[in-house]
Amino acid sequence: MSRPAPSSTALRVADLPQNRETAFDLRPSDAELEALRDSLDLLGLRKVRFEGKISAEGEADWLLTGHLGATVIQPCAVTMAPVTTRIDTPVRRLYVADYTEVDAPEVEMPEDDEVEPLPAWIDPAVVMAEALDLALPLFPRAEGAELGEAVFTEPGKTPMRDEDARPFAGLAALKDQMKDDGE
Repeated sequence: MSRPAPSSTALRVADLPQNRETAFDLRPSDAELEALRDSLDLLGLRKVRFEGKISAEGEADWLLTGHLGATVIQPCAVTMAPVTTRIDTPVRRLYVADYTEVDAPEVEMPEDDEVEPLPAWIDPAVVMAEALDLALPLFPRAEGAELGEAVFTEPGKTPMRDEDARPFAGLAALKDQMKDDGE
């Protein structure tokens, strides 16, 4: 007896054809967009489309390739004003049957971060959500938004400014002064 699919978009690997591609084209409903928006802490999310294909790669591995497009609205990292960003990115995941994870205290990240262990189900909607999360700007900025200079010091002392922390700027000024003195 086979288990039911974990979601309506999940594809059971055992049922995928080995000799041809399986295409998918996801356009989330309004309710799905709202849930995705909330899970990613976005102010807005629209025009989301994830299309691609899943195909056999070798004898036991599977390759998902696709393209993700979305318009996201995030708060500006400086002013909290809404910032709209269009995301258009290719997506690639290689599901490997004989995937082995190194269990060590300190491990360097593998160069190929698109390789994953082969699950029983491949869910393009889960891949879409993960790819969207990875493609989001980390610190979106509204046009003209700049971080001001923060100045902290004890009362009665001269505060250190950003320019004071640039030692080579002082050396350049000293060099220029020496040139002027020598002429």
